[in-house]
Amino acid sequence: MSETPRKRIKIEYDSPVILTLALASLAVLLINSVTGGFLNALLCSVYRTSLRDPLLYVRLIFHVIGHADFAHFFGNMSLLLIIGPVVERRYGSSSVLLAVIFTAVTEGAIHCLVSADTALLGISGVVFMLIFLAAAGDIGDGKLSLTFVLVAIIYFGEALYTGIFAADSISQLCHIVGGVCGIAVAWAISKKKRRK
Repeated sequence: MSETPRKRIKIEYDSPVILTLALASLAVLLINSVTGGFLNALLCSVYRTSLRDPLLYVRLIFHVIGHADFAHFFGNMSLLLIIGPVVERRYGSSSVLLAVIFTAVTEGAIHCLVSADTALLGISGVVFMLIFLAAAGDIGDGKLSLTFVLVAIIYFGEALYTGIFAADSISQLCHIVGGVCGIAVAWAISKKKRRK
């Protein structure tokens, strides 16, 4: 009697944008933990500085892969790795990459305009964008899903409530900007689909 050969399990890099963000964030966190936060200070946090500082433009994107500590990293990664691959499969890697860059630059620029004395780092604004992008669906097709409405009420409501009534170190403005970016991206993608 012959045995049926076993199929080998192959690990697939199934969500290149989201997995690359997660792995880059982990690498930056590990380097920061042995260098006293060197990468965060140099490249992976955004703060108000001169427009002539060439690193400002790098920081506007790279601040999303910087994290303050392991708790900050794990909190963000838990949601990023759950929602991100679903969104990337639905919209495609190039659309998600552009949405991540758009969100990073938008929230970084707004942070620099309104927060003179603090630095912004972490991927939570991008996570909010992905949550809203997932919930929005085809926002421009004449329908408004109840899921989207509830997500907007819960996530925007929580960010506003925490921003007003709780003194924490989390940028609630970043979360709100991320959510608005998710809505804008969903609308743009839906509009592009309708033109085809």
